[in-house]
Amino acid sequence: MHYTIEIRGLRFSYPDGLLALAGIDLFIAPGEKVALVGPNGAGKSTLMLHMNGILHGEGEVFVCGTRVSEANMSEIRAAVGLVFQDPDDQLFCQNVYEDVAFGPTYMGLPEIEVHSRVVEALAAVGMRGSEARVPHHLSGGEKKRVAIATVLSMKPEILALDEPTSGLDPRSRRGLVDLLRDLPQTMLISTHDMRLVAELSARTIVIDGGVIVADAPTIDVLSDAPFLDAHGLETA
Repeated sequence: MHYTIEIRGLRFSYPDGLLALAGIDLFIAPGEKVALVGPNGAGKSTLMLHMNGILHGEGEVFVCGTRVSEANMSEIRAAVGLVFQDPDDQLFCQNVYEDVAFGPTYMGLPEIEVHSRVVEALAAVGMRGSEARVPHHLSGGEKKRVAIATVLSMKPEILALDEPTSGLDPRSRRGLVDLLRDLPQTMLISTHDMRLVAELSARTIVIDGGVIVADAPTIDVLSDAPFLDAHGLETA
């Protein structure tokens, strides 16, 4: 079977000796929207940072059939769009247009293609018309949408999202959930929002102590209250 994400035997320790990942095997098929849940410090963010080469551990990580390595980092980072928990970590230009154009411009695309991608990405997240706005004047929900657009403009096959609904009011949260549901990319969604898990992901992976303790249909994971409690998770 062809997998969009294929991780085998991944281990990673931080410089202080903390073992963050203790042998992860993970396989995600094209188009899957998979939730990654677990308590704080479980290894969720560490795992996601391996997918586009920000961190390098022992084991193998393949993205769209290509092994993640220094030699093909530009290819990997074009394929994996990483959306950080805090959109201010991704929005640093003078206006929305420049932020969304940054990735395609860095890829060396011609100006007309860059413009086309910016228009398409902003339309996909419902933010057409915001091109001239200052990112830090946007609401939390608008910032999240523009942060996703900065990734979509690079046309990735995979979206890796870290706490996408964190800090959003109910209306913004609902809009973001609907947006993510409609996007075609393969997704790995790290979250503590168990309602999001129930609404968006048919499959849920639970990680705790650097190991995967469950990989099952979301309905099965969420219906096991004692299991969730044992791993510091709430029911939806």
